Amino acid sequence: MVSVRVIASRAEFDESCRALADGNGPLAIDAERASGFTYSQRAYLIQIHRRNAGTFLFDPPAIGEMSALTALGHDTEWVLHAASQDLACLREVGIVPRQIFDTELSARLLGIERVGLGTVLAEVLDIHLAKEHSAADWSTRPLPDSWLAYAASDVDHLVDLRDALDKRLIADGKDGFAREEFDAVLHRPEKPASDEPWRRLSGLHALRHPRQLAVARSLWLSRDALARERDIAPGRLIPDASIVAAAGATIGSRSDLAKLKAFVGRASRPELDRWWTALSEGLSVTELPATRVASDSIPQQRSWPEKNPAAAARLSAARTLISECAEELHMPIENLVSPGPLREVCWAPPVAISQESLTAALISQGVRSWQAARVAPLLENAFLLSEAQIDEASDELAT
Repeated sequence: MVSVRVIASRAEFDESCRALADGNGPLAIDAERASGFTYSQRAYLIQIHRRNAGTFLFDPPAIGEMSALTALGHDTEWVLHAASQDLACLREVGIVPRQIFDTELSARLLGIERVGLGTVLAEVLDIHLAKEHSAADWSTRPLPDSWLAYAASDVDHLVDLRDALDKRLIADGKDGFAREEFDAVLHRPEKPASDEPWRRLSGLHALRHPRQLAVARSLWLSRDALARERDIAPGRLIPDASIVAAAGATIGSRSDLAKLKAFVGRASRPELDRWWTALSEGLSVTELPATRVASDSIPQQRSWPEKNPAAAARLSAARTLISECAEELHMPIENLVSPGPLREVCWAPPVAISQESLTAALISQGVRSWQAARVAPLLENAFLLSEAQIDEASDELAT
């Protein structure tokens, strides 16, 4: 196997930037994180390829700030596969693309069923990659040569793939759709942090009482602090199931906690004092969390027929028409319109139903203009159809 060198010093980084500047065309870029292994979502390896320059593998923790690459690609297109997954960790080290081409999104718009990079490369360019290291712990140092070769292959063919997909998009009349999608991904705002992130604990629904929730909250906060300090994924210290089990059990002492068979994980016994302290705080705290959290969001869809039958009828009729349109366009229905905005507009439509009002409502929910132009007329027909069906059903009941 050919050894692949990792650039890990500032001098090597500057030299690589000069080499990339001498290349031409788009810059293909990918990042490897250590999701499931580390607390942070930082990039532990960044791969860049440019024609007539070659492929470069960078070690961000060793290099630090990498904004020189942004200056290098100031007016240049960056090519990524599933850009939404990598943009945040790239920005963290100063790499801020101004225009992108997303090969995964392009594949979706073209109706390619399986959109992983390896699958798309095989279908479009007949290039077959081994994907055996996709779930590796990229915080490992030194990185094995086989991992580095795998990482380099992720960008080696990305510009060629971009060109082939762009030709297909133009041929299908979808290049305008794609540009809007790329721009939306590039400028999508970050989701605001949750006020109570501990409520995302898997299995939390099994805890019915406020005191149990207080214990779960205390254990989660203690685990999160330790995970952040050590940069370890929280679930690798103690899993969610252990927190829920401890919160739901009757525990009166440190010994009781140690004997709890469901309380497992690599840090369950070495950090037992920490967990007992957290559990004790949860048992004694006076400010208990609510068992249910008030929400301004629309109800779960399964409750619509009972809570808002008109909305349920609108959504059912809309989905039928939108599904037919997506099939005609040869793309997944969720790429024609996301489920969330569609539900919002069906639940609370404009007072006056028209293509113009529905277009405005969709765009206010983040739907792109190309999507709204196709979906709004379908919603108008669906809403009018569902109203007619409801009126007809009411007339039948009245007689």
